[in-house]
Amino acid sequence: MIEFIVSGLRSGIRGRSVQIVFVLGLALVAVAYLAASFSPRQPRTVALDVGLSGARFTLILLSLFWVQDLVSREIDRKIILQSLSYPVSRAAFLFGRYFAVLGLVFVATGILALCLLLAVVLSSPNFDQEFSVGLGLPYWVTVAGMLIDVGVVAAVAMAVATVSTVAVLPLLVGAAFAIAGKALGPAFDYLARGADGDTAFAGEWGGRVEAVRWLIPDLSRLDWRNWPLYGVVPSAELIVWPVLMAVAYVVIVLALGWRVLERREFG
Repeated sequence: MIEFIVSGLRSGIRGRSVQIVFVLGLALVAVAYLAASFSPRQPRTVALDVGLSGARFTLILLSLFWVQDLVSREIDRKIILQSLSYPVSRAAFLFGRYFAVLGLVFVATGILALCLLLAVVLSSPNFDQEFSVGLGLPYWVTVAGMLIDVGVVAAVAMAVATVSTVAVLPLLVGAAFAIAGKALGPAFDYLARGADGDTAFAGEWGGRVEAVRWLIPDLSRLDWRNWPLYGVVPSAELIVWPVLMAVAYVVIVLALGWRVLERREFG
């Protein structure tokens, strides 16, 4: 498995992905810096909020492109046959490639996080907000939650790649999963509040959303940005349980992908 991790990291670094990360990092600094000008009272809060959303969007796209490069295209072009010709298991290939993508995402997250930190610090340096943003532990805990979020999306895309015969399908399914997982929490909150008094809507969609809950994890629970933005410290329960949920989902999804890959014929 180590060989697949190393080769995956090399392929990701040699590709254009690293250059894209640097370009996106600079763009993120510019967007977050400019966003601060839209709020004369809380410029750094606006810059950080916009930057975190942009960083998640960028990291998800990068992870999906890396899954497509390291897994989908190898399967589509039958390059995987060369890898499996060695005395290694298909599980080693799958998990090795996943940890390679995770390593690349970790590096990209660090770069984007530092760029965003710089953008927030440079936003209105001569203006003192009434409520300062937390750029220490709260910020890095939020970044860690975003990294776990992207890791779940990458695992789903990896599992789809093991069964897909179309190289672009993991990219599309992964993107749809990222959107649905992020929107699941707000949908539950809306229904829990009574759907603004629309009982018919709540009754019609409540059961459907509850059913989706068993298929898609609530990725919004990994978003702890209220801590650095507004000083709302999440309890240990609100951090530990979402992390365990994400790890369990990754294990289950990759195990299913491994079983499919074991039975798949590459003729």
